[in-house]
Amino acid sequence: MAEGGTTLEYTPTWVVAVVCTAIVVISLAAERILHFLGKYLKKKNQKPLFEALQKIKEELMLLGFISLLLTVFQSRIAKICISKNLANQWLPCQENKEQTTAHFQTLFSSFLPNGSGHRHLAEASDPAAYCTAEGKVPLLSTTALHHLHIFIFVLAVVHVTFCALTILFGSTKIHHWKSWEDYAKDMEYDPEGVVKTKITQVQEHDFIRNRFLGIGKNSELQGWVYSFFKQFYGSVTKSDYITLRLGFIMTHCKGNPKFNFHNYMMRALEADFKKVVGISWYLWAFVVIFLMLNFSGWHTYFWIAFIPFILLLAVGTKLEHIITQLAQEVAQRHIVVQGELVVQPSDNHFWFNKPRLILRLIHIILFQNSFEIAFLAWIWVQYGFNSCMMGQIRFVIPRLVIGAFVQFVCSYSTLPLYAFVTQMGSSYKKAIFEEHIREGLVGWARKAKKNNKGNALKKSNGSGQLGPKEESPLVFEMAEVDGKESTV
Repeated sequence: MAEGGTTLEYTPTWVVAVVCTAIVVISLAAERILHFLGKYLKKKNQKPLFEALQKIKEELMLLGFISLLLTVFQSRIAKICISKNLANQWLPCQENKEQTTAHFQTLFSSFLPNGSGHRHLAEASDPAAYCTAEGKVPLLSTTALHHLHIFIFVLAVVHVTFCALTILFGSTKIHHWKSWEDYAKDMEYDPEGVVKTKITQVQEHDFIRNRFLGIGKNSELQGWVYSFFKQFYGSVTKSDYITLRLGFIMTHCKGNPKFNFHNYMMRALEADFKKVVGISWYLWAFVVIFLMLNFSGWHTYFWIAFIPFILLLAVGTKLEHIITQLAQEVAQRHIVVQGELVVQPSDNHFWFNKPRLILRLIHIILFQNSFEIAFLAWIWVQYGFNSCMMGQIRFVIPRLVIGAFVQFVCSYSTLPLYAFVTQMGSSYKKAIFEEHIREGLVGWARKAKKNNKGNALKKSNGSGQLGPKEESPLVFEMAEVDGKESTV
């Protein structure tokens, strides 16, 4: 390897020992912290959060593998030669041109080496002479490989951090709804008694007055406009919570009017966290595509900032509109109802009849926003604020504002809306049961299915023996729900 610098043969042994000790101590400290955090979550019976922690460990392992590949093959990659003409195509910055963009220098830049933010982690001269002898240039220099390595690490760390903050702030907002849950339980709904004896004027109900905007095309348009603005203030009201909670209970657990809907919603959100915190293959594909399109003049990283922004507004508007649709269905069908006003949950209100699609979109929103912020931070630290890759100031400030806006709205509005409204689907999530009950039911269902298959095989062989008593369909439904959610 024709790399510059002193080799280990001529490096003082104490230097090698000190550096190795520091690396091992930091690695072991990080591993112990994750280990004790996992033990704490298991002790507190927080299995969904524990599984999310395991997902984070998987992402760290993937990063380690990527790091290993880049380290082992960096010299070989640097010896892959391409023509100079091809190397000058699609450049993020134009070569041989002085960059004179008038950016302000921040206080942060003064703390960086040489005050410019440049950090050449690979000062060594890469094996360019090998390609120069052939009249070509390296495919990717050793220095560029190091910088790419750092960017991938920064992206993963920023994504995990932003997801954790989003879940933390969103959960804080949902915890404020606990008082509404206590109020609803104190009303003592009785599906066989109170609900049947009370008479409710539909148009006088708070939920209908706040959400029903009339009938016709104009009211439909007004409903979408109202839903768009509603996501920014008071996205979920007390009447919304109590009415939709009752609709869920009357549909999925009618025999338990005091069902703790709030706890169920929190368990479901914690279970979804492990899916959001990961980086799926299609998200890595997104990174590769936009790295490829980031050539001079296109301002690609300015335009992609609008992708999570637009998706966020669309998802928030849709979730608010589902609540409006539930109110409209009841108001159009009834003038008065016997008992409490009850909405009917249905998958038909969601895009493509799939409530879980909303989670995928939130996953994309969080990752793309993390990508935008991580890219800005990486360019700033790696090349300095005046780098041509940073772009002009009129492009940088909107990107920062949009990133902060997306993070704030997703944490305090969109995520709580998702946790609440997606319970209005046709089916419930496996989090409806406590962990120990769920494990027992799923195990029972799988055993029952296995026995039924055995009995069917015996009957086909003409044994004529009667099988055991048929199991409740609930356990089979639990097994199906468990299988579906594990594949999302």
